[in-house]
Amino acid sequence: MALRLDPSALDALMPMNLLAGPEGRILHVGPTLAKTRPEGYFLGEDLFRLFRFKRPREVAGPEALRAAAGTPLRLWFRDDPQTQLRGEATACLDGGLLLNLSFGLYVFEAIGHYALNACDFATTDPTMEMLYLVEAKSAAMDASNDLTLRLQAARIAAEEQAFTDTLTGLKNRRALDLVLGRYRRQGTGFTLMGIDLDYFKRVNDTMGHAAGDQVLQHVARLMLARTGEGDTLVRTGGDEFMVILKDETDAAALLPRAEEMIAALEAPIALPDGACQVSASIGLCASTQFDRWEPRQILVDADAALYAAKRAGRSQVAVYAPGMEPSGETPDDKAARLLARPVAPAPPPVRTRPGR
Repeated sequence: MALRLDPSALDALMPMNLLAGPEGRILHVGPTLAKTRPEGYFLGEDLFRLFRFKRPREVAGPEALRAAAGTPLRLWFRDDPQTQLRGEATACLDGGLLLNLSFGLYVFEAIGHYALNACDFATTDPTMEMLYLVEAKSAAMDASNDLTLRLQAARIAAEEQAFTDTLTGLKNRRALDLVLGRYRRQGTGFTLMGIDLDYFKRVNDTMGHAAGDQVLQHVARLMLARTGEGDTLVRTGGDEFMVILKDETDAAALLPRAEEMIAALEAPIALPDGACQVSASIGLCASTQFDRWEPRQILVDADAALYAAKRAGRSQVAVYAPGMEPSGETPDDKAARLLARPVAPAPPPVRTRPGR
């Protein structure tokens, strides 16, 4: 018994059907297939003019297609977009051809390109279940990526905190060592500016440590306002700071800049319980003062210049020169002095500020 389906039943069962006459003229296409091209594109056209068959390769006309009935087909549109299709053909009683097509692995691309939805697929077609699985996987991947990004952000924040002085927001000693090590490897020139506040202990003793903390924060803001984007500002501890002036290698030329820093720091500081005043001593040491420098060595020499400035009467600036360190001192002795702070008298070359 021959079974015939009217077009509406055919379209419900196979939304991407294509019905062609014996000579290959297209008589009908399903609603989903029709969405892939402008209205009137298919009807009356030669099936083999619109499509090129990739498999079987010998399919180039109606007879070859009838001979390939029941075997998997792969074909694509000749016109752009050249969407690839999969399907199967069967011969009709009147000699015509019925093709049941699908997008196969290209379904995700086709859905986006042709604005398809669940109604465009047969109820028995597993495409929508596949799409739901893909969406679920995509949602899981998005959640995983979001968690990864948050973990990375937390790690970056933790690393940043590990290199930051919590009171002032400047870098800490760990960051100083990291930057000096990088500049040593890269051969980057710089000048170290060591800054030690004068009269800060008096603020702590007379106004309390909370006031001292406010003074340190005020000093940090002043220093940030007077340094460049490429410079590194460090609070090494207590009332001691250090600035790495990147690409500045003439320490003597930085004397006016250091004096301006001292003048800014000497301005009265308004606090809730009254005003106070501090000053600073500054020591300068450039990487170009040495044929080959090491981080520990240049830190010790910048520290020697700083304490030479203090011995000259405070609120002064000194540029490192050989002889500032105690005579016969070894690098290990210098490192110990950097921690212990007892400085033997030495006749350093010091720049005395006017009015001092």
